[in-house]
Amino acid sequence: MSETAVVTDSTAYLPDELVEENGIGLVRLQVIVAGRSYQEGTEIHPAQVAEALREWKVITTSRPTPAEFLTAYTAAAEAGATGVVSVHLSAHMSGTYESAMLAARESPIPVRVIDSGSVGMGLGFVALAAARSARNGDALAEVVEVAERVSAGATVLFYVDTLEFLRRGGRIGGASAALGTALRVKPLLQLVNGEVAPLEKARTASRALARLQELVLEKAAGRQVDVAVQHLASEDRARSLAADLSGRLSGTKIGVSEVGAVVGAHVGPGMVCVCVAPKP
Repeated sequence: MSETAVVTDSTAYLPDELVEENGIGLVRLQVIVAGRSYQEGTEIHPAQVAEALREWKVITTSRPTPAEFLTAYTAAAEAGATGVVSVHLSAHMSGTYESAMLAARESPIPVRVIDSGSVGMGLGFVALAAARSARNGDALAEVVEVAERVSAGATVLFYVDTLEFLRRGGRIGGASAALGTALRVKPLLQLVNGEVAPLEKARTASRALARLQELVLEKAAGRQVDVAVQHLASEDRARSLAADLSGRLSGTKIGVSEVGAVVGAHVGPGMVCVCVAPKP
């Protein structure tokens, strides 16, 4: 194991093989459906969340406990690590960062907790960059610097069929959601300083997705970047968008994956997201 271990949370939505290959520790959030709690990624999956949302079941999410983070940090120490870089979803979206901070105080080895200000592969690319830096033998401070640099340069843009699920989860104001519904617009959104913010509106889904592609190309222009397309119950849209982007971003491999239950609960079926991050 590298001297510096990297820990992230389940909302990074990294493929299992990348987690194992890069030795990343993973702490999972909880999803509560109709009063019953499930561990994200092991006990509940995106299709189940999408179906529950269509049935208008009450869905909430819950952060990991400090004890769960302390277990991860202790395991890293026992495996030979002398420090941990713990990278997590935006503190504006979840108390996960706070739980990690509380656990860091009790850790047997130093822990640097980083608020990525992002989620999904916006977080995943940060965790991967940190893990690869650690595997290269970089010291704790250097791994932190890599993570912070990628985090600062990452962009998350996304389309949703409706703002209703974001409203229900408290991620966007009720007035904005009501206006979007009344006008029957298809919104494009972005993460700004770790919070969901309006970006643009389109009259149809096809126009919104076409504009999403244009915005991604603008963000990627002239930069060496990693790009990922993610979705909830909208694989055809996501793969079509990824194919179009691949054709216009020469040499950039674009992965397509489905977001997990926690993010899915807040964005709803039909969501398509693109994460653009600078290569470290």
